[in-house]
Amino acid sequence: MTPLSLRPFENDTAPNPLLTPAPDQAPAPDSVPNRNVLDPGLTDATQNATSVDWAAVVGYSGLVLVAFTLTIIAVTTLWWMLYAWRSKTTYDSTAFSKEPHAPRHTFTLLVPGRHEEEVMGQTLDALAAQTHPDVQIIAIVGDDDPGTTAVVRAAAARHPDRIEVVVDDSVPKNKPKALNRALPYAAGSIIGVFDAEDEVHPELLRHIDSRFTETGATVVQGGVQLMNFRTTWWSLRNVLEYYFWFRSRLHFHAGARFIPLGGNTVFVKKDALVRNDGWDAECLAEDCELGVRLSSQGEKVVVAYSPEYVTREETPGTLKSFYKQRTRWNQGFLQVLRKGEWRALPNRSQRLFARYMLAMPFLQAATGLLIPLSVFLILVVKVPTVVALLTFIPLAPTLVTVAVEIAGLGEFGRLYGQKVRVLDYVRLVLGTIPFQVLLAGAAIRAVFRELRGERGWEKTEHTGAHREGDAPTVDARLSPIREEVAA
Repeated sequence: MTPLSLRPFENDTAPNPLLTPAPDQAPAPDSVPNRNVLDPGLTDATQNATSVDWAAVVGYSGLVLVAFTLTIIAVTTLWWMLYAWRSKTTYDSTAFSKEPHAPRHTFTLLVPGRHEEEVMGQTLDALAAQTHPDVQIIAIVGDDDPGTTAVVRAAAARHPDRIEVVVDDSVPKNKPKALNRALPYAAGSIIGVFDAEDEVHPELLRHIDSRFTETGATVVQGGVQLMNFRTTWWSLRNVLEYYFWFRSRLHFHAGARFIPLGGNTVFVKKDALVRNDGWDAECLAEDCELGVRLSSQGEKVVVAYSPEYVTREETPGTLKSFYKQRTRWNQGFLQVLRKGEWRALPNRSQRLFARYMLAMPFLQAATGLLIPLSVFLILVVKVPTVVALLTFIPLAPTLVTVAVEIAGLGEFGRLYGQKVRVLDYVRLVLGTIPFQVLLAGAAIRAVFRELRGERGWEKTEHTGAHREGDAPTVDARLSPIREEVAA
């Protein structure tokens, strides 16, 4: 038997010497785990500079910028919509006093009308029924409008102690020219403006008079509310626009001491109007321009809103008519912005706010166009995750705004005795994007009209749709007053 030798065992267990591979056998860099995972070209400054996709960078940056811009617009709009509800004190302060003071002022009400024979007679009758003791009503008609002239002269014959007729012979005709034509005939210390189709509460002027006495204001803006929210798909949103504008937003603007006045149910001390030569005859938003001018002069403007005393109106009768009306407003805002009266505001913050507010119709129009565009780019174009998440930021305030509008529609129904159906809420939600696109189109058209120098007045037709349906009529609201007088 061969003896066991330990030598071979020791040789088997001894460590092998370290071997250095030959240069041509070295592993490729990419085969080494966890090393060199970055593109080696990135370590070269020249190669890195030329490999950046600048088009992608600009595109992504643009999407992020649009997202933040839309967020600012949405949040601002939401804050203005909710301003009146921020506290009970604020909410209560927006209303007229429950018991008005004894009358201390005299009133002249200007009512311009052009081809308004269907609605103007009822409006003049309602204004003549005001319970305020000292009211002069001036109906203004064109010299080329025999139909409306016949209606207003008949109303003047029914109320000879209150209604007068002034004929406007200006060419071309528009609303501010008609108002300026009647201003020299105004005998009242306060001038009020109403539209030909307005439905006015019989005790409104007593409350307006009281508001002047309580506040010492130069201007008092009353509430206006469109009523026919079921007429068309867009009339619902138009009605809500008015609700939030007069119920909340104008109160915010008055508090900021910069306010675009509404087109009617606005009352101005006569001496302030005379000092300013009345309304700007060339501006398509004469109400906004007057408010900006008086704000820039430091005049005090107050707003009062009580549902029972709002002036009721109708939405434009056709989509084309609404489109033209919104074009006129937007073009008027652009004219006021370019005119620059707001530059006389004392504070820089007020001037910045004025610039932003006057440009708001165009910013909102951009919102309507850019939101669907952003969604399309996110869904179709491959973008980094961070950029995609940032583009969804505006969605949050937008959804909150829609929720607020849903709540506002319900409150509108309760306040004005209108039955709001489930279908109305569905129409409200589904109409959000189409309505914004419609506003965008009107804003774009306004810009082109202004650039081409087209400043002709595009009139809005009226048919009295707000005097139909479930809403109480002027006669219904006058009945308790007449019964009290008879007793």
